[in-house]
Amino acid sequence: MPAIITNKFRLNNAEQFSESFSEASSNVYYLGIGRPQPFGTSTRPDTRTDFEGTDAAPITPGDTVAREFYTYDDLIAAKRVQSIDTSFVIPRRNWTSGVVYDYYRHDYGEYLTGSVTTRQTSTSGATTLNDATFYVLTTARNVYKCLDNNNGAASTQEPTGVSTSVITTTDSYKWKFMYTLSAAQQSSFLSIDFMAVASNSSPGPDQSNVISAAVDGSVDIVKIKAGGSGGTAGTFNSIAIKGDGTGGLASVTVAGGLVSAVAVTTPGSGYTFGTISNAQIVAAGATSLVGAELDVIISPQGGHGANAVEELGGFFVMLNTSLEGTESANSGDFSAVNDFRKICLLRDPTKSASAVTANTARLTKAIKIADSPSPGSFTTDEEINQATTGAVGKVVEWDATNKILYYIQTRHNDSGVDANGNLTSFSGTNVITGQGGGAPTGTPDTTTGTVNNVSFTSGYSVPEIDHDTGDVLYIENRTPIQRASDQTENIKLVIEF
Repeated sequence: MPAIITNKFRLNNAEQFSESFSEASSNVYYLGIGRPQPFGTSTRPDTRTDFEGTDAAPITPGDTVAREFYTYDDLIAAKRVQSIDTSFVIPRRNWTSGVVYDYYRHDYGEYLTGSVTTRQTSTSGATTLNDATFYVLTTARNVYKCLDNNNGAASTQEPTGVSTSVITTTDSYKWKFMYTLSAAQQSSFLSIDFMAVASNSSPGPDQSNVISAAVDGSVDIVKIKAGGSGGTAGTFNSIAIKGDGTGGLASVTVAGGLVSAVAVTTPGSGYTFGTISNAQIVAAGATSLVGAELDVIISPQGGHGANAVEELGGFFVMLNTSLEGTESANSGDFSAVNDFRKICLLRDPTKSASAVTANTARLTKAIKIADSPSPGSFTTDEEINQATTGAVGKVVEWDATNKILYYIQTRHNDSGVDANGNLTSFSGTNVITGQGGGAPTGTPDTTTGTVNNVSFTSGYSVPEIDHDTGDVLYIENRTPIQRASDQTENIKLVIEF
């Protein structure tokens, strides 16, 4: 039973996701970073979930229940993603001289008249509008939709201006100005591959003019499918565009016996289909013309420019998050002495069954080490053990000033599972020993309270988000990114619906 999920369904999903950041009962999203330890094959034969390639070539994580559990294990920290950090985006297409651009048609992919095998395609061969290269970003950071590509000729004149009317350039291309990328959009939502597209809820001033001027069911372009033959030369005006709309008029030029040009003189309104027949052109004065076929191009719902997100295929949402050093303005939750290899998106995580809403959250565990006996210097990524309990962990950071040891324990490799196959918690005042150079040791303090913005109970602190709560919506493995206190990582996550 042939069926299709339409682009409108994709757009609906993108809109619902975007709205979930700001609606009355909004979801809470966090971008998490993790995996300070190198990728590599586990030495334990029963841990198939840790086969994640190497640092040079990490592989795609599995979409499994197990992976959702394990994602939390090695997270370092997370930063909340707010509505202001999101935008609809579309693939970036820079205007370039000499390129043949596709033009907008309402019927790409439809079967041609009399055919059940051949579909209407664009100049580039695309069979869907959103695969066609029918819009561009110019050097002025304006976005234009191509309405006519001069019968497949190369574009040599960059479109300019913010007119609400159709813009014709010297290369005979016809363009429709859609919107201008604001400075904020350029800074936050413009990447090598994607660019922002403003929704109608927050358009720029020039885009607002375009929206107001859009006419539902207008006709701006009529293409010549077949010029015919035998027609009387001349330009014939005020030929009505037939269909379910009203007011559309065109001028048809016949030269050398065939239709050589068609210009829309009055766009009309209300069209969802339109025709100009050979008989109409004959009646207007072309007398013996036969075989002419014209394609009336129908504007999208609302008219050209009425809804840029829908018209340009904005079923992508970009999340833009910047990690600034240790995020010291937000309690210093981000370690800046280690690297990370994993990015994830969490939805509605909790702490003690309550929603987490802080701007940042530290996700490592921590131990306050006593000043006496004087501990050694633990190093990042070294294994730590507690012989008395059998607990095993991996060092993320050693704060020598405050004597705080930040660490992770993983369930799926040798960084958290003890010799008996259990994940055992560090506890008590039992000595902790590092397995790196110098074999440093430290005795857990009995401190209860807050040290360096970390809350301790009997010398131990747990992550500020409970593991395995909420939903893991996205996981990405990547090559190592080394953090530093004077460094900012900007992460642009694009989700396609």
